[in-house]
Amino acid sequence: MTPRQRRLGMLLAALACAGVALALVLNAFRSNLVFFFSPSQVAAHEAPAARSFRLGGLVAPGSIRREGDGMTIRFIVTDKAREVPVLYRGLLPDLFREGKGVVARGTLDGSGTFIASEVLAKHDENYMPPEAADALKQAEQVNRRMASQLAEGERGAQR
Repeated sequence: MTPRQRRLGMLLAALACAGVALALVLNAFRSNLVFFFSPSQVAAHEAPAARSFRLGGLVAPGSIRREGDGMTIRFIVTDKAREVPVLYRGLLPDLFREGKGVVARGTLDGSGTFIASEVLAKHDENYMPPEAADALKQAEQVNRRMASQLAEGERGAQR
């Protein structure tokens, strides 16, 4: 084997190793990536069914239900347009309250209930994750459009 062939073999081996390492890093990154979805996106089936994701919005007033074991809680997360029921087993943050912002991490079960493995509450009155704030703004715009379309339909029916 000539020195040129040896260098070419070493170069090809190094490129193959770099390719394998890059593939492993990208695979690990993809499996640890967690996306954020609003209740409207979950209702539209945009959220992954088999993977973990984050659900964010507001805790619907009057929706918190504690079960007999003291560790299981059911509540509803809303973006003022759609609602998603959530089941969580564990200790909740001190700032978790009805009407306040929340981000939960978990998966959807077959019935459409979000099984949370982690629940985070906003830490002060001024903070909300940008994704949650955007989702709430979009839901409010949809609600306004729907209300104006209904009002126009009612006006047309009265004429």
